[in-house]
Amino acid sequence: MTFDPREELAVIRKNLGDISFEDQRVLVTGGAGFLGSWMCDTLLTSGAQVLCIDNFASGQWSNIRHLADHERFCFIEHDISTPLPVDTPVDYVFHMASRASPFEFEHFPIQILKANTMGVLTALGIAKKYGANVLYTSTSEVYGNPSVVPTPESYYGNVNCVGPRGCYDEAKRCGEAYVVAYRRQHQLKTRIARIFNTYGPRIRMDGIYGRVIPRFIDQALNGEPLTVFGEGAQTRSFTYVTDQIEGLLRLAALDAAEGQVINIGNTNEITVLELAHRVIARTGSASAISFSPLPEDDPLRRNPDITKAREILGWSPRAALDYGLMRTIAWMKSQVE
Repeated sequence: MTFDPREELAVIRKNLGDISFEDQRVLVTGGAGFLGSWMCDTLLTSGAQVLCIDNFASGQWSNIRHLADHERFCFIEHDISTPLPVDTPVDYVFHMASRASPFEFEHFPIQILKANTMGVLTALGIAKKYGANVLYTSTSEVYGNPSVVPTPESYYGNVNCVGPRGCYDEAKRCGEAYVVAYRRQHQLKTRIARIFNTYGPRIRMDGIYGRVIPRFIDQALNGEPLTVFGEGAQTRSFTYVTDQIEGLLRLAALDAAEGQVINIGNTNEITVLELAHRVIARTGSASAISFSPLPEDDPLRRNPDITKAREILGWSPRAALDYGLMRTIAWMKSQVE
C-alpha cells in the first residue's frame, strides 16, 4: 500500500458532511504536531483561515511544510506557555499543544505541566479577548487507572498525582478546570475532548516519543524484537487519525456540544500483546517479542464509553484497526524511503 495524505483528508471531509468552517478564523496551538497538523490541513480544506502556533517541542516542521505558502495559513513559532499577543481577531481557539508520550513524562515533566496550565491560560486569554469558541484537547489519562470500564465522562478518575504520569494526568485535569472556570466566570463557549489513544500518519517515530503503535512498527520494519511491557495483558483502544479529527471538529462546530466534556475514542479493546502480533503480521516481519517490566502506574485498561459522542455529535469511529495499521505502516515506510 502506498501513502497519499490526500486520501485521509478526503475521508475526513466526506465524514464531516455539511459541517464547515468557511471564513472562520481558527487559532491552533500545537499545530505542527501529529493531531494539530491534521487539524490545520482539514480546517484549510473547509475554508477556514488558520493561525498555527508551535515551538517544535514535539511538533515537526515536516508536518506543515506543505502549508507554508497557503494563502489562508499563518505560522508563528512560539511556546504557548508564555504570553502571546494576538492582534488579529479569531473565532475559535483550539488548544492542542502538549507532549503526550509516556516516555516523555520522565524527561519533560515541567514543559508538560506548563503546556496544560500556563499554556491553557494563554489560549483562554486570547479567546476571552475576542469572544472566541474554545476547544481543549484533554485526555483519557485524566481517568488514571480506571475502576469503571468502559469509562464514562462522569468518572472522577483514579490518578496518582506524584507518580511518573502525574505531570500529564494532573496538568490535563487542571487544564480542564481552567476551561470550565473561564466558561463560568467569563461566559466563554467551551468544549473539552477527552482523547483516547490515537495513531496514524505524522505520529512521531523517534525513540524517545515511543508511542506503542509507531514503536512496534519501527521495531518490526527493522527486524528488531517488539518490546511488550509486563505480560502484554493490559488493554488499549486505538482511534485512527481520520476518526479523531472528525470527532474533534464535530465537537467544536455543533451548538449542542457547547459546554460539554466528551470522550473521543474507539471502543474496540485489544491487548498490547495482540497488537504486537497484528503489527508483525501486517508488516510481514520475522521479529520476535521481548518482555520488559511494566512501568509504574501503567493503566491496565483503556476503553471509552462514547454514548455522549454518539448522541450529541452523531459520531462513532469508522476505521478498522487493520486498515489504520496498514496506512500507518505505509506512511512510516515512505518516511524512511
